Amino acid sequence: MADTTNAPGAWKSVSRAGVVVAGEAGSAEAGVEILEQGGNAADAAAATILALNVTDHGQCSIGGEVPLLIYSTARQEVKALSGQGRAPRSQAAIDWYMKHGIPRGDMKMAPVPSVVDLCITTLQRYGTRSFAEVVTPALSILDTDAEEWYPRLAVTLRKLIEQERSTSGTREEKLQAASDRFYGRAGVPGDVATDLEAFYVEKGGFLRREDLAAHTTPVEDPVSVEYRGYTVYKCGPWTQGPHLCQALRLLERFDFKAMGHLSADYVHALVEAMKLAMADRDAYYGDPDFVDVPLRALLSDEYTALRQPLIDMARASLDVRPGDPRAMQPLKAGGAFRPGPGGTTTCVVADRWGNVVSATPSANVHPETPAGGVTGVSWGNRLVSLNTTPGHPNCIQPGKRPRITLTPTLVCKNDRPVLAISVAGGDLQDQAALQLLLDFVEYGMMPEQAVREPRFATDHHEDSFDPNPHREQAFLQAGSLTINDAVDADIRAELARRGHQMEVKTSPIATPVMLYRDPHDGTIYGAGDPAAGRHAGSVAE
Repeated sequence: MADTTNAPGAWKSVSRAGVVVAGEAGSAEAGVEILEQGGNAADAAAATILALNVTDHGQCSIGGEVPLLIYSTARQEVKALSGQGRAPRSQAAIDWYMKHGIPRGDMKMAPVPSVVDLCITTLQRYGTRSFAEVVTPALSILDTDAEEWYPRLAVTLRKLIEQERSTSGTREEKLQAASDRFYGRAGVPGDVATDLEAFYVEKGGFLRREDLAAHTTPVEDPVSVEYRGYTVYKCGPWTQGPHLCQALRLLERFDFKAMGHLSADYVHALVEAMKLAMADRDAYYGDPDFVDVPLRALLSDEYTALRQPLIDMARASLDVRPGDPRAMQPLKAGGAFRPGPGGTTTCVVADRWGNVVSATPSANVHPETPAGGVTGVSWGNRLVSLNTTPGHPNCIQPGKRPRITLTPTLVCKNDRPVLAISVAGGDLQDQAALQLLLDFVEYGMMPEQAVREPRFATDHHEDSFDPNPHREQAFLQAGSLTINDAVDADIRAELARRGHQMEVKTSPIATPVMLYRDPHDGTIYGAGDPAAGRHAGSVAE
């Protein structure tokens, strides 16, 4: 049942043979090309991500990051791939950050590039294609020479193809050799890593070849919660993802169907739950390789029951209220306070065999950044999502992952994937994902409707891109509520009466893409918000 909207440049698509929804049209077309050649969702996701780093450059780059969730039909599992680079391993570099802070707009804010190894790890574990095959659509774009850095990045990527082709062994071993060439690991030419290091040194950064060589892509168990018969999967607390799980737990007691979609009670309940969940995010989340994040307690029945009564349906909270999951107290002693006033892209893929991927590529490439010197590999800013607060779970340490905002979502029903959601928008990402999820679960909306519904968000949280050691000063705006003007004026007035600090917007709030896979007949429905420039494509049946 192919849909007439499947033409290039469409924002929605329907097919049983495979659907891709991403950023610019060329990236979606790259994924569809691989599906048409017989590749699976993992292959197509890698192709889409590599193309996005060209078509959506600025929102993401080869020097950036891509957290990824995948459901594998063959393995019958959902896994999280940590496509996130780490801080420099040098203690002297960390000492500099602790003394001077983490600068913005400076090479010192760049983590280790993670995109190449993320794509290759995805191919090794879940894919069927070579690196040469999945990078071909991106190279076709780079060969247009539309930007001055295109030829340089094309040379770098072709070096990886050369390494893959010249290496003997299995497909997985050949893929590993391509990754090793980029990261300068033993046994392969170190030219790419040497050129990257020279660029870092030239720009005053701390990253070195040993940081590149040490980089890997952990494959992890995701965080999950049950909600209304669905299992919702998120990446771990090195992202903000678990706070969506916390918000869902807080919202379990509400009858949203009785409230009505986008009613004052509906908007108020979601915003107040997100405030509580983000207060815990800001207080407890960090790289679990370095800190003990009390996730089990944060998601427990006991803690949820303690926190639910803090949602006052009559008044918007103006306080920051983290709880204490270790002592099982609804509020953390000394943790609550009343503050003063105060680039990413998207990718979801499903194939005919039932594999589903959700990924959120990013980099926030600085507008004045030269595109990577001779390698064409530009750099991102994600180290500013760490801080220099001694003892804080997200304080910078050698080799530590920043707690990032990037947060793909996968949802299963009866152990089979039904939804994939990816959102661009920094701290707004899970706020928008929560609304799309409820649009589907509570109100039965298909992706093409859900992505175009009015949305809302709050800045009642710390800025995830402010490394200020004084975390209260990183807080944005108490009680804020940004809401689309398509929400009824009487409802907006009622929300203001409850104490929400209102800002009305006509433009999209966050940038979502979403797909639904019908578990009965395998039809895949994908859509991205057309007002936010999202594009979809599919394989003809």
